[in-house]
Amino acid sequence: MISALMYLTSSIPDIVHATCLCARYQAKLTEKHLKEVNRIFCYLRGTVNTGLWYMKDSGFELTGISDADYAGCKDTFKSTFDGAQFLGKKLVSWSSKKQDCTALSTAEAEYVPLSACCAQVLWMRTQLTDYGFHFNKILIYYDSKSAKAISCNPIKHSRTKHIAVCYHFIKEHVEKDRFNYLVCRLGMRSLSPQELEHLAKSQ
Repeated sequence: MISALMYLTSSIPDIVHATCLCARYQAKLTEKHLKEVNRIFCYLRGTVNTGLWYMKDSGFELTGISDADYAGCKDTFKSTFDGAQFLGKKLVSWSSKKQDCTALSTAEAEYVPLSACCAQVLWMRTQLTDYGFHFNKILIYYDSKSAKAISCNPIKHSRTKHIAVCYHFIKEHVEKDRFNYLVCRLGMRSLSPQELEHLAKSQ
């Protein structure tokens, strides 16, 4: 069942986060996990006519969104990060993944996925350059002022020295003016199912 859901995540981004959480326990599924998987299938049945709609005149700006929880996994205390990339208003790439490292602070938990989101955006930027599109000052939306401070400050601080070097590559690209960070609290977690349904149906 999980493998079928994982296949569907390539075209249905709504279920990516929930499916990836259930996939972590694929080796030792319990009744609780099976109920969650069943809920995902019920959601799919109820939204069978809902999907992504790509308008041809919705612009072509490259943007990214990054978010993460802090120690959300109760078994390993690792954080889970979600990312999405857009061309104009068209969602073209999305992911939900448990972090490889255990974050010691909320700043680190947000900084690591910001690095992953920027890496994906840079890869897309490189691909689009081959087609004659050149992007700079790419907008990245996220909800952590501390992560922005770390990425925009070239000086290493004693409180961030434990963060792996591989995540600091974004500082170089910030200096080259590749990204324009926008700290934005979307507040999606506070929306009710009815409000989310209303947003999905609105233009």
